[in-house]
Amino acid sequence: MIRLGAVFLPQWAPERLRPVAEAADQAGLDELWLWEDCFWESGIATASAALAWTSRLTVGVGLLPVPLRNVAITAMEVATLHRLFPGRVQVGIGHGVQDWMAQVGAKVDSPVTLLREYLDALKALLRGETVTTHGRYVHLDEVTLVWPPADASIFVGAVGPRTLRLSGSDADGTILTGGTTPTRTREARQLIGADDKPAVVYLHAAAGPDAGVRLEAERVRWGYESLDDVAVFGDAATVAAGVRRWADAGATTVVLQPTPDDPDPEGFMRFVARDVKPLL
Repeated sequence: MIRLGAVFLPQWAPERLRPVAEAADQAGLDELWLWEDCFWESGIATASAALAWTSRLTVGVGLLPVPLRNVAITAMEVATLHRLFPGRVQVGIGHGVQDWMAQVGAKVDSPVTLLREYLDALKALLRGETVTTHGRYVHLDEVTLVWPPADASIFVGAVGPRTLRLSGSDADGTILTGGTTPTRTREARQLIGADDKPAVVYLHAAAGPDAGVRLEAERVRWGYESLDDVAVFGDAATVAAGVRRWADAGATTVVLQPTPDDPDPEGFMRFVARDVKPLL
């Protein structure tokens, strides 16, 4: 059965997180996803807070840009989250936006090589192994986590074919960015090649009388030719029908991505959980 989530956007101030997370939790939303976009909000700090403020909600971080983070630090943070909140954490890693990586002096010549080395080391650390590796980018000497988690899945954010194949072979799941059409979702599924692994898709969404106007502004901001196949808006039945298109294309979780100027983020969470979810 399709899982339904929503994004707490980094364009919303950090102090908005608590009421939005609590609204999502109380309404019965499956998953709340957070972003670590430069230079907005930390993914780990916000995830820890959201998990502490809620009781049942799964919290996802999609994604942590690996050029910014030493793999040992990421392993420590992910392990801590999983031990504090077992069964409620999903963390994704990825290349990061290359312009942002260049701004902080972290851009690498081969993002795919870095991601592969990083993913291998991260998963080994989370399994409790003692890791020594000297790759092109990742270097560890006999590093072992003192408090490894009992279980921790790592997702990879992927767009290009090489990263999608890497995600399918080595990661526990894949994150597909907003703007991924149903057709592109099917193509990504073929490249991932692992039908039993989850695929999370972000989907632009809006509700309310001005939903179309706000999404048109998003279309311009993201450079889409049209809203067809990249967004859903309208009443609950219309949004649910749209979500099913991505589910039929291979998404196991659809995460509705509101507009940054949504006038009622808490209301958006309740709409997704109470009105849309029962129709799926």
